[in-house]
Amino acid sequence: MPDTTITNWFGDLVSHPQAVVEASSVDDIVAVLKDPDRYPSPVRAVGSCHSCSPCGSADGGTIIKMSGMNRILSIASDSVTVEAGALYIDIAKALEEKQLQFYVNTEIGNLSAGSAACAGTKDASMPGEFGQVGSYVSGIKMALPNGQLLEVTDAQPELMQKVRSSYGTFGIVYEVTFRVRPILPLAVRHENFSLADFIAKLPDMKASGESLMFYIFPFSGQITVEFRHYNPGAGGSPDRALWPLRNYLWATAGPAVCAQAVNDISDPDIRWGVIDGFNALWRLKLTVLLHSDYTIATDQMIRYPAVSGASRYTFSLWAFPEDSYPAVLSDCFDFCRSYFQQTGYRSNMLFVGYRVAQDRNSLLSYSYDGDAITIDPVSTANPGWEEFLLAYNQFSSDHGGIPLLNQTKGITRAQIEKALGDRWKTFADTRRGYDPQGRLLSPFFRDLLGEEDA
Repeated sequence: MPDTTITNWFGDLVSHPQAVVEASSVDDIVAVLKDPDRYPSPVRAVGSCHSCSPCGSADGGTIIKMSGMNRILSIASDSVTVEAGALYIDIAKALEEKQLQFYVNTEIGNLSAGSAACAGTKDASMPGEFGQVGSYVSGIKMALPNGQLLEVTDAQPELMQKVRSSYGTFGIVYEVTFRVRPILPLAVRHENFSLADFIAKLPDMKASGESLMFYIFPFSGQITVEFRHYNPGAGGSPDRALWPLRNYLWATAGPAVCAQAVNDISDPDIRWGVIDGFNALWRLKLTVLLHSDYTIATDQMIRYPAVSGASRYTFSLWAFPEDSYPAVLSDCFDFCRSYFQQTGYRSNMLFVGYRVAQDRNSLLSYSYDGDAITIDPVSTANPGWEEFLLAYNQFSSDHGGIPLLNQTKGITRAQIEKALGDRWKTFADTRRGYDPQGRLLSPFFRDLLGEEDA
């Protein structure tokens, strides 16, 4: 095993590549791909390493760090073109200076453009829009495994659909163009529901014409709903304090308090009482403090530290057909409580959920067949988290869930094949066509695809 160690942002996934290259140009990428003796397979490109699965691992192979390729190349009235290592939040700030914004303003601002172009993301869909960043990618340039260059645009919809979910297995993305729009005032409010009230009122929420994101508390039987909509008639100055407060609660205070409760309080009744009390305070602050008719969408993004610290957290994602969501959510609450009774384990943070519109712009889209809503456990990885995820994965698969290759940890080949069906076969065939020798095929993907060593 090579001595070099590369970890994901959270620190729970470790890769030992033989070679690490910090790319500053496409020529650097091509040089790696053309020299397998010096730069052994598999070759994987990484950005900020926020993935929750080992999709970027390259044990014994080569990792290309893309962070040095971070230039914003051009901004037009309806598009922005950047190098693949540019961070989403940095691009968003540059767009804001031009009175522009992304269509999808996802929370993890450290998302790299290259990852956004070819991997899965999540955000609650705005009315009439998509919730996946890649759906607004209109151009991709990548270096193929043989070193040749390929440009794909939305004038090639079938190929673009496949590339948007290629996860770096067709080629290495080095340049991306996104569609953008003029800035619009964003209104936001929060409302709390019991599980029964939530299920009863979900049809009205869906008909409200608002974006829906959920803070889910299985052990309190509560769901807090975040409602968002564009509000072009808003007057005055935007509220620039609301989203930073939300982000502080979500990304700093919440993980720190919940991790400390697990680490410092040995009595489980007191520990979970503290965490449940904090969650109740969280719900109160969301409903009482976090509402405004005029915010800026870009402010939703969080710039996480380059190296995770005491406030680090992790998560996993499963999406479910919207029609079955009430039953699945109710069963999920029962599952979590039953698992706790049997094992003594519960996640020390909340769950979240996102309503995502039907979207076929990506071959492996988790809302390909219809509107979907996710149920995503969140944790600081308190002891027992890994085992819980395996059980939760099976629960989700049994309930018709769809995972994300980069945001669902511990998925199996059987679960992927069940969820994606013929689309997974299409992905496998297309990948093999672009990379028959497996230059970019890591053990993670090889296992999920059931492929032998090339």
